[in-house]
Amino acid sequence: MRPLARPFFLIATLAPCAAHAQDAVQPEIVVIGTGLQAPPSAPAYNVQQIDRERLLETASGRLEDALSSVAGFQQFRRSDSRSSNPSAQGVTLRSLGGNATSRTLVLLDGVPMADPFFGHIPFSAIAPERLATARVTRGGGAGAFGAGAVAGTVELESANADQLGLVQAGALANDRGETELSGALAPRVGKGFAVISGRWDRGQGFWTTPVGQRVPISARARYDSWSAGLRLVAPLSTDVELQMRGLLFDDRRTLRFRGADTSSSGQDASLRLVGRGAWAFDVLAYVQARDFTNVVISSTSFRKTLDQRATPSTGVGGKAELRPPVGGNHVLRLGADYRLNDGDMAEDAYSAATGLVTARRRAGGKTSDLGLFLEDDWTLGRLVLNAGARADRWTIRDGYFLERSPSGATTIDSALDPAFADRSGWQASFRGGAVFRATDMLSLRAAGYTGLRLPTLNELYRSFSVVAPRSEGGIAITATQRNPLLHNEKLEGFEAGLDFTPAPGLAFNATAFDNRIRNAIANVTLGTSGNTTTRKRQNVDAVHARGLEFGARLRAGAISLDGSLAWTDAEVEASGISASLDGKRPAQTPRWAGTATLAWRPAERWSLGLTLRHVGAQFEDDLETDLLPSATTLDGFAQLPLHGPISLVLRGENLTGETIVTRLQDGSMDIGTPRTFWAGIRVEVR
Repeated sequence: MRPLARPFFLIATLAPCAAHAQDAVQPEIVVIGTGLQAPPSAPAYNVQQIDRERLLETASGRLEDALSSVAGFQQFRRSDSRSSNPSAQGVTLRSLGGNATSRTLVLLDGVPMADPFFGHIPFSAIAPERLATARVTRGGGAGAFGAGAVAGTVELESANADQLGLVQAGALANDRGETELSGALAPRVGKGFAVISGRWDRGQGFWTTPVGQRVPISARARYDSWSAGLRLVAPLSTDVELQMRGLLFDDRRTLRFRGADTSSSGQDASLRLVGRGAWAFDVLAYVQARDFTNVVISSTSFRKTLDQRATPSTGVGGKAELRPPVGGNHVLRLGADYRLNDGDMAEDAYSAATGLVTARRRAGGKTSDLGLFLEDDWTLGRLVLNAGARADRWTIRDGYFLERSPSGATTIDSALDPAFADRSGWQASFRGGAVFRATDMLSLRAAGYTGLRLPTLNELYRSFSVVAPRSEGGIAITATQRNPLLHNEKLEGFEAGLDFTPAPGLAFNATAFDNRIRNAIANVTLGTSGNTTTRKRQNVDAVHARGLEFGARLRAGAISLDGSLAWTDAEVEASGISASLDGKRPAQTPRWAGTATLAWRPAERWSLGLTLRHVGAQFEDDLETDLLPSATTLDGFAQLPLHGPISLVLRGENLTGETIVTRLQDGSMDIGTPRTFWAGIRVEVR
């Protein structure tokens, strides 16, 4: 067991003691199990809430599927966490992407979930049935952990004992024989509660390669992943509670070819102390240990060409927020947060012709960010004003790249390269917003903000190659180079919108926005020679996105309708070595995205629903060479009580059998989830 996994077991040891200490606590104590309440100005920013029902009622059972109900939410590719490379699971909003790193901050109970080395989100480890809600804020922010929120924030909140019930379990299988098993036990412990949960997904997967492009070693997208969580919440006084959480996960997938195996694993632990008295506070500390492996197979010689055999990384950090009593019309937030990312990579390159090792490489480094923030909400009757400032002390240090020949001779040593020198600096960020309740039915809002994102260790220090067969024969190689001189990304943005509730159960919202990320990091094509295209991670002048976002919600008795639509005009502003990208649309960013869910819930535990989702056309690459066609899918979900706590669950993915192109390069393509039917049971004991 890795040393950084020990906090998980320490939490498990200390938790019963913390719970036992509550014997003298008064019975009127109410344990909430969440952070502090959102401030009054939260509606000034474009926020969409996804409730527990919607999280549980997805056709795939995956968290990323539920988050896609917010139009504009996207990963780098259209594949979900069963058939994509984990390192491509970066999250963005508002078409502010362009590479596989997350530009959206994803928090689970206040803890940033991005991988310390790559910046991707381990979606297979975050089971939706463990969650109470998800809050998606499109646009930047300067509050706690604001250094990563240049495209928005996704705040995931774990479910408490009341929401889970004593026992919750599920077992499903699909028409390919794949299975999904999950369970949670949430007993009361003194005046607090504990949650022990687990999930295991496995299957042979589907063919991601079209029939006409398969070769002898083509393989289905096989997957086998599990996660286990422990969460304990105990009151320390009438208004102070201790929250402890641990997470273990392991995820293994096969991508395109037999032997092209990838894995990601992690051990996370966190402690959180929340006080809801006159001097409210939220103090959090966490540690994450992650690893990643990846094998690349040649589609011509069928030999291994790269073995990224280990990428151990750690993320350590925390935050402290204080809300002093400054009067009923003010909510003042003072605080600091810190995150340290430390990671290394070890990989071996092989000759596709001989199968022999040609080079052994090591790379890695450290980045850190210390943020100090101040924010105030001021309520003046129907008007709420918000202003916040943040100062970040960032460092990029201890970067290195070392390459040796099979005999052990050093061929590249970054110790001789000044580009790998340590760097640091300060950067200020600001945000301000206003909400005006013009009438009981209409609210007007506006906001402006700045922010930053540090480059990831992957972007700074790791080069990689992608080998794919050409449709006309032969192979195409795309080699992307590292860049240790990358600058921080800087966000500038503003937006305005309205929220309209003309009648009970009926709500509409609309937002117009203009966001620009300066020094945006992109994979820039430098040129092509033979069958090899060379790209390099570069800071372009900016990625500029302007657009409109709409939302609607209808509640009429047992029937509900939720819709979201986003139109985004995004373009790259580039000069110098990246001038060929100027005016082009960022890679992997659609212009249109929309989703609508119609549901009928006639009684408790009864649910029938259909989800229609559309993603517009998007370019595979930075030069707009290959166009991924638009895709429109229809999903279905049903839950019907059978007997006592047992319900029948039926799910259908891509019911119309739409061909979803997830990758396209020189005619070679990958495709996404085909029509899939699931059936199983769910057990809920209160």
